[in-house]
Amino acid sequence: MKMKRRGAVFAVVALMMCVAVYLNWSYGKDAADYAVADGLDTAKTLGEAKYVDSQTPSEPGDAAEDAGYFFDARLTRQQARDEAIGILKQTAENEAVSADTRNEASEAITVMASNAVKEARIENLIKAKGYEDCVAFINDTGLSIIVSATETGLAAEDVAKIKDIAVGETSLSADLIKIVETD
Repeated sequence: MKMKRRGAVFAVVALMMCVAVYLNWSYGKDAADYAVADGLDTAKTLGEAKYVDSQTPSEPGDAAEDAGYFFDARLTRQQARDEAIGILKQTAENEAVSADTRNEASEAITVMASNAVKEARIENLIKAKGYEDCVAFINDTGLSIIVSATETGLAAEDVAKIKDIAVGETSLSADLIKIVETD
């Protein structure tokens, strides 16, 4: 019975995260269309938004485009996490729900907070190793890390460095860590 409740809580959290990601994507797409229609191409960096004249050609892999991708990915991840934590907090504070379910919701919040800290550490350590930008996603099945494209592409030694950082921060086995380079 306890496993069914835990599974149900995790299923609801996963569903809400998927909905939040979809809504963020759909609203973000509309905002980007609006900005281009106004003659502006929005390129975001952490902490600020830069506006680039749409007449200026931008090549795939430009720093502004990559910064926008990583900014959007972090924002989407945070919005989905915030929404899931909100639902879990409501469950944890709801007196009509069983004590076991409230405890499971509290545990899920703790896990999500721990994962957020690990993701931030991984991202900072990878950037400290000289990579331009990255974003990490920890889930139930492993870890995915998206790294900004390099001029020569990620070599085997780059992948090994990144996996070493990830294994050290998460204690996951290397086969559960997926590294993706942006185009």
